[in-house]
Amino acid sequence: MLYLIYLPVLYFCLLLYFRLAAYFQITDKPNHRSSHNQITIRGGGIVFPLALLLHFLLNGFDYPLFTSGLFLISLISFYDDLKPLSNKLRLLVHLISVSLLFMQTDLMHYPLWIIIPVYILVIGTINAYNFMDGINGITGTYSLITILSLYFINESQISFIKGDWLIVSALALLVFSFFNFRKKAKCFAGDVGSVSMAFIIIFFLLLLIIQSGDLKYIGLLLIYGLDTVSTIIFRLIRRENIFEAHRSHFYQYLANVKGWPHLQVSSLYMLVQGLVNLLIIYSEWDTLAFLTFILVSGLVFVGMRFVVEGRENLIGKELANEKMR
Repeated sequence: MLYLIYLPVLYFCLLLYFRLAAYFQITDKPNHRSSHNQITIRGGGIVFPLALLLHFLLNGFDYPLFTSGLFLISLISFYDDLKPLSNKLRLLVHLISVSLLFMQTDLMHYPLWIIIPVYILVIGTINAYNFMDGINGITGTYSLITILSLYFINESQISFIKGDWLIVSALALLVFSFFNFRKKAKCFAGDVGSVSMAFIIIFFLLLLIIQSGDLKYIGLLLIYGLDTVSTIIFRLIRRENIFEAHRSHFYQYLANVKGWPHLQVSSLYMLVQGLVNLLIIYSEWDTLAFLTFILVSGLVFVGMRFVVEGRENLIGKELANEKMR
């Protein structure tokens, strides 16, 4: 029950941030890539790193290297919310932060042929998580179902971290979602929110995978992964620059083109990922079975995109015509 004190503390911290953000005009203004049509406070996700930094200071300084990495990556992400930032500087800070995370999880003791691909995967996942933050409610609900699944695993199957860190993360998500899971959101997560939450979840996942020796837990981020990877593939087919901002994700298509309410799309992603998590938690898959599950899931997801979005939209009208000749 002591952790419930965090709820009012984080709530009032976020209210204070709203006042500061309004004064310094830390806001998102609608543009041609936006999925919203009103000026909204940006950076409300600052409550995620704030909650864990507060917990770190009040509860014995656990996981100092991870917390230092979280502070650095949150700081540079918040600065990026304020003004455009050099990609090189952002990447440098991400590398330093991820290195601290790897040191905390003892991943640095592994051979280079393992460490280097994991660096690429982790930094790619952080950026993918950031790109998936485009409609009301999606970051809060999706992250919450992931954290709750990790908490269940930690408490009932494999103890991989002190459970209070998972509880505090969930409470921060609840406070943020109170202001974001709305038809007209009071705030957006911003880079500071989506990037820091990705960093937090990756830390938990790495600890779980190392402790269990089981890669199947990567699937706790499966739906985000399928949306991101399929979007990159279709953009490459259309000969688009994958590093340019866009609105090509499946969730964006549902919200912006099909006109589905944001909260409906966000809830759908959360519920589907929740069902996947149940399969993963109670399965006894070996590596081959897990890879088969990923492959089948990918084919189903891509097939669904073809049905919903249409062939011409996904691969481009000209390319579709060429293939039909």
